[in-house]
Amino acid sequence: MLLVRWANDTDLPKILSLQQQNTKSFLSKKEQEEQGFVTVEHSKEELQKMQALSTQIIADDAGKLAAYALVMPQELRTVIPVLIPLFELLDSLHYNGIPVNDLSYYVMGQVCIEKSYRGKGLLNELYAAHREKLSPQYDYCITEISTRNLRSIRAHEKVGFELLHTFTDATDQWNIVIWDWTK
Repeated sequence: MLLVRWANDTDLPKILSLQQQNTKSFLSKKEQEEQGFVTVEHSKEELQKMQALSTQIIADDAGKLAAYALVMPQELRTVIPVLIPLFELLDSLHYNGIPVNDLSYYVMGQVCIEKSYRGKGLLNELYAAHREKLSPQYDYCITEISTRNLRSIRAHEKVGFELLHTFTDATDQWNIVIWDWTK
C-alpha cells in the first residue's frame, strides 16, 4: 500500500540510493531524455541538515521508497554549495511585481520517482502533500529544472508551476518555476 508521508531518519539512506540511481552520471543520454534525471547529489550530512530543519516528504510502498520530494527552506541556502547561485538569483527576481525574497517560499530541493512507479500520478500526490503540509508556512514553492529535462518540465506544468525565469550557467540551461498557492 502506497503511503505519502513525512520521512524519518531511517528513510534518508533510501533517498540517497534512489537519488544516485537517477543522476545524470548514472543514466544514459537516452534514459535522461525519456525518463528525466536529477542533477544534485546530496551528501548524507546535507540531507540530515535538510531533514533537521524541515522533514522531507516521501512515498513509501510497504517499506520500499517509491519517491521523494525534498524541502529546501531559505534557511538552508548555504548548505548545498551548488544551490547557492540559485538562491542568489532568486533574490534578484520578481513575481507579479513583488521581489521573490519578499515572498514566503521554499525551494523544492529535488523530486524523484522510482522507475516502476512513474506515470501513475505519484508526482501529483507528492506535490499535494507538500501543499497540504507546508501551506501553513509558505505561499509558494519554487524549483529549477534543466530545460533538457522535458519530462519534468511537463509534469511540473501539470501540477501548476509557472515559468518565472530562464538562465544558463556553466552546466546547463535552467527554468526557474513557481507554484503559487495563493491562487
